[in-house]
Amino acid sequence: MIKRLWAPWRRQYIEEIGKGMDRGCIFCNAVAENGDKSLLLYVDSHAMVLVNKYPYNPGHLMVAPTRHVGDLLLLSYEEVKSMWNLIKESVRILTRKYRPDGFNIGLNLGRLAGAGIEEHLHVHIVPRWAGDTNFMPVIADTKVISSSLSDIVEDLKREFMQLKLTPNSSQEL
Repeated sequence: MIKRLWAPWRRQYIEEIGKGMDRGCIFCNAVAENGDKSLLLYVDSHAMVLVNKYPYNPGHLMVAPTRHVGDLLLLSYEEVKSMWNLIKESVRILTRKYRPDGFNIGLNLGRLAGAGIEEHLHVHIVPRWAGDTNFMPVIADTKVISSSLSDIVEDLKREFMQLKLTPNSSQEL
């Protein structure tokens, strides 16, 4: 029986718990710091896509409005439209790139509903594969991610750089 599973890449996450409020909003910071090391894959005037730094599965993305808003009812029509276009394109890109068997797509509204960052609304897109839930999460409460975060960001940035959503785009809903 395994007594220990070493996952040193999780140390940063553990050390950051409770410190997130000191550094501001991760979504607003991603737009402000949009550089080579950023997890930001795409941004327009209304919405953005970024890779989740602590993914449930490889390719776990988040779509959020560019405006700092935590209430679904306060989103403008343009923000909703842009976010849903980006959700659709994210699914298209992840399907082409990683061939998942399905997706979990959703948002958690409020802390009691599971929102880790309730001040800035965001939608999670989690690719799923047959057998991706094995004994590790069940027995050890540990998830094994098969790709490095930097490799996933590099792969997906190339895909999103080709994305051009315009009002007359065939990619639009």
